[in-house]
This record gives sequence, structure tokens and C-alpha cells, in this order.
Amino acid sequence: MSEQYTSLAPVYDRLNADIDYAAWADHIERQFERFAPKMPESVLDLACGTGAMTVELARRGYDMTGIDLSEDMLAVARKKCDGERFRHPVLLVRQDMGEFELYGTVDAITCCLDSLNYLTSSDALRRTFLHAHNYLNPDGLFIFDMNAPAKFEQVYGENSYVLEDEGIFCAWQNFYNKKSKLCDFYLTIFTEDGDGRWHRFDEEQRERCWSLRTMKKLLDECGFELCALSEDFHGTEITPDTERWYFTARAKK
Repeated sequence: MSEQYTSLAPVYDRLNADIDYAAWADHIERQFERFAPKMPESVLDLACGTGAMTVELARRGYDMTGIDLSEDMLAVARKKCDGERFRHPVLLVRQDMGEFELYGTVDAITCCLDSLNYLTSSDALRRTFLHAHNYLNPDGLFIFDMNAPAKFEQVYGENSYVLEDEGIFCAWQNFYNKKSKLCDFYLTIFTEDGDGRWHRFDEEQRERCWSLRTMKKLLDECGFELCALSEDFHGTEITPDTERWYFTARAKK
């Protein structure tokens, strides 16, 4: 995954400017209040990317660790931490989310923006769940989201999209294979520098569409109890047309 985000890292936040991280963090805290034995203090943000959620939660007083495989994304995350006065220093580390190591256990783990869909084999997904369980304190929460089948079939498919803003242009082509459940994304990004010149970057990514049955089975086999599943931050029940699943799972010890 590290190579996938080399070109995208400097413009990632601009391409995702519509994401309300404050509202997302509110959702996470509601899950803490509802399902955690006590309010968490230490939180690991898996596949933290440019650190948007890591920083948002750090501002709320949590002792944050963020890990990501892309050094380019982590470089952006480190810049976001510069000048901040967090209650606890933020630790940002380059690691694979399926093979990560921590100094100790944490109270909760988050993984946002369909990062788990980038794990395209059941072995990789299982390793990640097992590592998450291993580093969670008893009854610790694992809060994550995934793109649901409807997203791949109805939104991605073989569709193309254009994202445009001042000084940036992105053409995004999707190719979803219903048989393999793999979706390939081809992004062509143009950015404008201060001299009015435009630079082109090409990025390729791949996600896998996982079934809800598989997700529930793997969570159970890896020692998790599914506490909540919804299609939004408000607990709305999922339907066949739900495009994103929001999971809250608790580590059984």
C-alpha cells in the first residue's frame, strides 16, 4: 500500500475535503461511551494516512499512536502535529497494519476510510484482526468502516469521475470485477505550482469487496464480539443499498 500513496499524499486531504472528521470523531466517542468498560485513554489509529483522525482525537485528549505503511502520508501527518499542544505527544510510526508492533496494549483501535478494503486476501485481513485483538486491553474496542458491496457495484463499477478544485484536477477510473471481487482504481492527478505550471501524477490502487458474512466470521474467529453495525454515524440499520458499513467490535479476552 505504501507505493499506492506516494503521489497522492500531498493532495490527499484536498481530494477528501468533504469528510467531516469532527463528526466522525463524535461517532467514535459515542461508541466509547456506549460499549467501552470505561472511557479509553490510549488509542491506536490503524492506517492513519495523513493523520486527520489521529490529530482530531489527540486534540480531544487521547493518547494517540498512528501507524501507516506510507512514509509520504506520515510526513504529512507529522506536519499536522507541528505546533499543536496535545495533552499527550502523538507517536507516528511506519508499519504494516497486519504486522504492527506496539510498546504495550491500548484501550481502543480505530481504522477509518475503508482502509481494510485495501487488504485483498483473507489471510491479510485475519492477521490484522489478530494483531488488533492482541494489542487491545480486555474489552477494548475496535472501531472501523468498510466499503460495502453496493459501493463497488453501484458507485465504482466501471464508472469514471472527475474531482476538480483550484490548482488541482483528478480523473478517477474504476474497474470492478464481480467475480474476483477486486476493484482497480486508476487516478491521474494534475497539480499547479506557484509558477502556473501543471504537474501530472499517476496512481493505481486496489480494493476488495468483502461480504458481511465473511467480516462477521473473521471477527468472531479472531476473538471479537460485534457490538454495533450501521450505515452512518447515527446508528441507521444497514440495507442492501448501504454503501459503507460502520463496525464497532469488542475484544473478548
